[in-house]
Amino acid sequence: MSGGRESSEMHDFQAAILSCPIPAAVELIGEKWAFLILRGALNGLKHFEEFQAGLGIARNILSDRLAKLVAGGIMARAADPSDRRKVVYSLTAKGEGLLPVFVSMRQWGEEWGHGTPKVLLADKRDGRPVRKICLMSHDGRPLELGDLTWIDSSGEKAPLRAAAEAA
Repeated sequence: MSGGRESSEMHDFQAAILSCPIPAAVELIGEKWAFLILRGALNGLKHFEEFQAGLGIARNILSDRLAKLVAGGIMARAADPSDRRKVVYSLTAKGEGLLPVFVSMRQWGEEWGHGTPKVLLADKRDGRPVRKICLMSHDGRPLELGDLTWIDSSGEKAPLRAAAEAA
């Protein structure tokens, strides 16, 4: 490749990186305590005291992280209908949308880090463990890194390196 073309491709790649949604997502949910709070919420924790006891987190840190998650639209804060003095924290649709992220991270940890735990995530209907999450094509084929490329939102191939080359 000529230097001019390489420079143009790198400029296009850098422009795409700047519009990437991953840094904003990591800013909101990537901090250790925020991530653990979300894991607790996905597992049914609802009250401040439950999060504090279950996570062993300091009250001021928990309060700060819950406020950020509420401000980010990930969690909602409401009065507990059974005791108006208490607050219930619940996942919003945006927060529930993180479920595949948590499941895939857990599955990655099982495969590459800590092995299969004694407790498995299962389908409530039949009690069978959930299938490993994988990237799938529009027609249902499993995809790996080498199968991917970037396209712009109109469907045209973007002037960027293939995903496997960019990684």
